[in-house]
Amino acid sequence: MTFSRQTTLGAQATVTGVGVHSGKPVNLTLGPAPVDAGYIFVRTGLEGPDREVQATAKSVIATAFATVLGDQDGPIVSTAEHVLAALRGMGIDNATIEVDGPEVPIMDGSAAAFVAAIDQAGVVEQGARRRFIQVLKPVQLAIGDSFGEFRSHAAGFRAEIEINFNNPVIGRQSYVLDLNPETFRRDVARARTFGFVNDVARLSSAGYALGASFENSVVFDDTKLLNAEGLRYADECARHKVLDAIGDLALAGLPILGAYRSVRGGHKLNNEVLRALLADRSAWKIVEADAVSVQAPARRGRATADVSSGVLGGLAPAFGPDVS
Repeated sequence: MTFSRQTTLGAQATVTGVGVHSGKPVNLTLGPAPVDAGYIFVRTGLEGPDREVQATAKSVIATAFATVLGDQDGPIVSTAEHVLAALRGMGIDNATIEVDGPEVPIMDGSAAAFVAAIDQAGVVEQGARRRFIQVLKPVQLAIGDSFGEFRSHAAGFRAEIEINFNNPVIGRQSYVLDLNPETFRRDVARARTFGFVNDVARLSSAGYALGASFENSVVFDDTKLLNAEGLRYADECARHKVLDAIGDLALAGLPILGAYRSVRGGHKLNNEVLRALLADRSAWKIVEADAVSVQAPARRGRATADVSSGVLGGLAPAFGPDVS
């Protein structure tokens, strides 16, 4: 498989879990989609007809605790970022995502279960060439003390994410990922959502985090990590923010060729910077795979994000608002 052409799934695969905010059981089924379809969410299990929404930046209606997609009639699906990250990170261009509840299941708080579902379904090449959004010039945005920026990059998609929490266990962390399916699977797919035990009562009284637990979240108090099994990576929090950014930026509608940097960001910042990029038609152009040069092999410890390897550019904490 050359990955110069678009890809979809070879079959359907289903995962079952609970919504991190609703606490209700939900089934999610990944399946094939036609060329140029992108990612289509189908909300099933309703009293009336199913509702569909294409996963694009225009469909984002809320970003406070997760990425929520909807239309003029209201929300359709919440907490979309982890499954979108898995699809984009694993090189899938077109897919349907059927969900029979109000939000995507949180699973273990990472994208690992969705990667496993993609492996189960298989990846197939389609007839059309893969297209990309290539960043041509910097686009920057600040929201309070959060900062986000797109800039041009030689080939592929690079995420440069920095977080800074007033918590001695997390503190200041940063992580850089040159994205392709190998690096996504190895370096960020298993990084879990995280939050703070002090926020539990406040959020649950507001109807959030009703399904959060130690099984699907990394939890901190003021001085220590509370999960008995510890962290999966020493910098798991920063890596999870990379995961979120890949999912949020998957809403570009096409894989991005460029670098994305954020400082103290989250879903709101990711979405606003993406909207700013797309609104400036001088800042990007659409290119096909054959028009994109392939990066030289990466240095040890950082895999190259090259088109021939199926690289795709992108795009909630369980207990706290999405602001670091």
